[in-house]
Amino acid sequence: MKKDKYEKIMEIARRRGFLWPSAEIYGSVAGLFDFGPLGSILKHNIEQKWRELYLIQEGFYEVETTTLTPEPVFIASGHTAHFVDPITQCEKCGEGFRADHLIAGTLGIAVGGKKIEELTKIIRENKLRCPDCGGNLKDAEYYNLMFKTTIGPGSKRIGFMRPETAQGIFILFNRMLRFYREQFPFGVIQIGRVYRNEISPRQGILRLREFTIAEAEIFVNPKDKSHPRFAEVANEKLAWYPKNEQFKNGKMLEITAREAVKNGYVLHEQLAYYIVRTKQFLESLGIPNDAIRARQHMPNELAHYAIDCWDVEVKTDRFGWIEVTGIADRTDYDVKAHAKLSKTDFSVKVGGENVIPHVIEPSYGIDRIVYCTLEQAYREDSKRTYLAFPKSIAPVRVGVFPLVSKNGLPEKAQEVDRILRIAGFITNYDESGSIGRRYARADEIGTPYSITADYDTIKDQTVTVRDRDSTRQVRVKISELANVLQKLLLGEINLDNAGAPFR
Repeated sequence: MKKDKYEKIMEIARRRGFLWPSAEIYGSVAGLFDFGPLGSILKHNIEQKWRELYLIQEGFYEVETTTLTPEPVFIASGHTAHFVDPITQCEKCGEGFRADHLIAGTLGIAVGGKKIEELTKIIRENKLRCPDCGGNLKDAEYYNLMFKTTIGPGSKRIGFMRPETAQGIFILFNRMLRFYREQFPFGVIQIGRVYRNEISPRQGILRLREFTIAEAEIFVNPKDKSHPRFAEVANEKLAWYPKNEQFKNGKMLEITAREAVKNGYVLHEQLAYYIVRTKQFLESLGIPNDAIRARQHMPNELAHYAIDCWDVEVKTDRFGWIEVTGIADRTDYDVKAHAKLSKTDFSVKVGGENVIPHVIEPSYGIDRIVYCTLEQAYREDSKRTYLAFPKSIAPVRVGVFPLVSKNGLPEKAQEVDRILRIAGFITNYDESGSIGRRYARADEIGTPYSITADYDTIKDQTVTVRDRDSTRQVRVKISELANVLQKLLLGEINLDNAGAPFR
C-alpha cells in the first residue's frame, strides 16, 4: 500500500532520531512520545524562536512554575468542574472513546458542545457499537482530564499535574506586578510540560498525554484593549474564519487585521495583534501563509473563562486543519477566582482607580508545531528525499565529511569539525559509506550545509561547501569557513558570494 505523507514523515522521524514512541521496549503507550537527539534540538530551536518573539520583541519576562499543583488552584480556576470530555466505554472490552469524536467519525456529523444526554441519545438511536470489538457502548459521561495525585507520604493533600501553565502565572500576579515596578499592562511567559489524561489519543504526536506548551499571559486594562503596536500588523492579510461564516458554512475571509477588527469579526486589537504575530511566527518556521488560518471558536466551543477565542490552525496532509495556537480573552475570570478563594487582593491601580486586570492569552502547542514544521519541510523528488528546514531551526547546521576514508582526509575533516565546534556550530561528522550517501543522510535530516575535505584540501587548505536545497558547491578557505557559514546561516550572503565556484 502506498504511504501517505504522514507515514513518510513519521518513518523519517523514527529512523533519524526525531521522534520515538515512549517506553517502546514495553509496548509503548498511546499519547506518549519521546524526542530523539535531532527532535530535541529541533524542538528547542522552535522554543527559542518563540522566546525571541515574546521575551525579546514583546519584552515579557519568563517564569518557570511547578508542574505539580495543589488542588485549590484548580478549584478556583474551574478545572476540577469544567476540564472534562464526554466519554463512552465498551461494555465488552472496556475501551473508552471520546463520545463526540466517535459520533463525528462514524456518522459524519458535528456534535461538539452537546450535552452527554444528547450524545447518549445519538449513540442509541444510531445503534453505534465499539469500533474495536463491536460490543455495546455505555451511556456517555463526563471524564476529568487531569492527572490526580497526593502530595507527601500518607498525605490527604490532593494535587494535580498541571494541564496548562497559565494558573502558575496567575497566582504570581502580585509578585509580577511588583517585579514590573507597578507598570501596567505587562506580560508573563512560560514554556513547560503539561499533562492531560486523554481518553483515546489516536493522532500520534498531535494528541498527547504529556506535551509542551508555550503561553503568554498578558494582563491588560479591561477598559482599554487597544494595542500600542497594532499599526505594525494592521495591514497584514490572513485567512480569517469567523463564527458567522462557520454558521452558514461560508468561506474564509482574506482580509487585513485592521479590517477584521473594524468589521467586528475580532473583538479588539489585542486579539488581532497576537493572531497576526502567531502567523508571522509560524511563517518563520517554514509554514507558508496559505497553510495558516485563524478560526473563531463557536459559542458551544468557548471555554468557561473566555469571551472570545481564536485558534490559529495549520493545514496538514492527513488531518486537515489542526489547532496549533489558541488566543483567548480570558477576561478577569482567573484573577477574580484566585482572589476570592485565596482572599488576596489582585487589583491594580489605574488612573486613581482600582481595577481587576483582564488577561489575553496566546497558548502554543509546541509538539504540534514540531510536527507541522516537519511536514512543511518535507521534500521528495525522483532523486532524493530531504527536509528543507529554515536554516535558523535546522537541528544540525553543518555536516563535515572526508571525501574518502583514507589518505589523511579523515584527519583533515576532523580538524575542520573541531574548528567549527569551537566556533559554536552544531556539526555532524560522518565518514561512513560513499560521499553521495553521506550527502543524502545530511539532506534527509535537513542539514543546510555540508563541508567536504578532499585532496585539494591537503594542497591549499580549502574545502567544498554544499548547499542542501540547490546541491550546488563552492570552495572556501578553512581559515574563513566559520565566518562564511555564519553569514550563510543568517542570510547575509548567498552561496554565490560565499566562495569560488567548485569545479
